[in-house]
Amino acid sequence: MTTERHPPTLLRSPGGSQRATLLELFSDLVYVAALALTSSDLAGELTWSGALRSILPLVAVWWVWSITAITTDFYDPQRRPIQLILGAVMVGTILMAASLPNAFGDRGLVFACAYTGSHVVRGVILMTALTGGGRVRQRAGRFLFWFCVSTVPWIIGGFAHDSARALLWGFALAIDLVFNALRYPTPWLGRVLSQQYEAATEHLGERYQQFMILALGDMILVAVLQFARLEFTGMRTAALIVAFAITVLLWQIYVHHAGSLLQTVVVRNPGRSSRWAPFTHLFMVVGIVVTAAGFDIVIRRPDGHTPVGWIAAVFGGPILFLLGRTAFEYEVFGRASWTRLGWLVVLGAAAVPAVLLPPLYAATMVGAILLALAASDLIRIRGGTGRIEEAVLRRPPGGRAA
Repeated sequence: MTTERHPPTLLRSPGGSQRATLLELFSDLVYVAALALTSSDLAGELTWSGALRSILPLVAVWWVWSITAITTDFYDPQRRPIQLILGAVMVGTILMAASLPNAFGDRGLVFACAYTGSHVVRGVILMTALTGGGRVRQRAGRFLFWFCVSTVPWIIGGFAHDSARALLWGFALAIDLVFNALRYPTPWLGRVLSQQYEAATEHLGERYQQFMILALGDMILVAVLQFARLEFTGMRTAALIVAFAITVLLWQIYVHHAGSLLQTVVVRNPGRSSRWAPFTHLFMVVGIVVTAAGFDIVIRRPDGHTPVGWIAAVFGGPILFLLGRTAFEYEVFGRASWTRLGWLVVLGAAAVPAVLLPPLYAATMVGAILLALAASDLIRIRGGTGRIEEAVLRRPPGGRAA
């Protein structure tokens, strides 16, 4: 890239600051509303169709953030065109968040236009700012091409209704995610060069950590807001404490070793981490939002019969989170923890008898299993089985743990 005839000046300097800028952190604030609204909507309709109408737009919101994070990692966020991109994406995300409650109603077209507009405007600004052609401009062109392709089913879906909209938007999201995983193979341009994924910096790892903290904060926000609206009772107070405890445990499980080493791993093994982190973190984000929906309903009614849909949220959210966390560990270290997989099985099996328990007791069971999982993580590392993970810090850049 540095040997091109007209070297692009928007690229992040290898010797520059790797910290997220204040504008990036400020732009993250708009996602708080999107996460909280999704959790509340899902809690209001815990059915398969309700889950689809909540999760599908959430995946779109996540994809806007993820591609923006990749953009600000590859390009210099201090440059005016990149700051303009951040501002445009903020506007688009605000419109998406405001449309979320009625994304499958009369605001579907607004949601679709805000989503596609965020991606297309980003690409147009980059193509305009990157002069002289070359590989970096071709990279931006590949991204723009495939987002223009997916814009068609997104906009058509905005005019459609119900299941037709879900099918069209699902197809559009599949285009966005699948062709990202395939490195955007584009006619006459080919794929994004694998070397360009190797340019990932500590900044990208930090951005994922920051969003996970933001998402976990959504769990606390949803629980506290629901508790504040209702009559004070001992059961509801206990439910709030359990919700907070589960939030802390999910945070501990995320940051334990893999999460805390993410910034280093992105530099040591940038291609693998930067390509697959959006997908593994997607599972974790969806799991957090579903868990927050479970908090909402447990605090609303902590006693009495627990419907199957409630069990699906209370147990399903942490299960999705752990699936993403396990895939994340494999992405980082090249191995998966059999202990964590075992606790995943335990958590899934415990959901069956939990349907006989009151909601608060079912949530407490989830907390107990997560506590045991977090404790087993500590025992596993202190017992010496964490040497493979520690080797990540010592191996040369681009290497892979044995």
